[in-house]
Amino acid sequence: MLTRFLIGIGIIALGAFMIVKSDLLLSWFGRISWAEEKLGAEGGTRIFYKIAGMALIVLAFLIMSGKIIGILDFVFKRGGL
Repeated sequence: MLTRFLIGIGIIALGAFMIVKSDLLLSWFGRISWAEEKLGAEGGTRIFYKIAGMALIVLAFLIMSGKIIGILDFVFKRGGL
């Protein structure tokens, strides 16, 4: 349980970093042409980094609560989705 909590806190910190420092990520990795085209002109990459950060935070809460096991079990063992 403590391990899940610590992993979750680390992933939440990474997600928050991606949301707050999207400009820094943009300068490190450059623009993503797909994101620029599909998510908006001149700001699509920043939006992509922010959405990815939010997804990481949701994933972290699933890990911390133990719900991720049930979701993975449903998807991979039962042939769901």
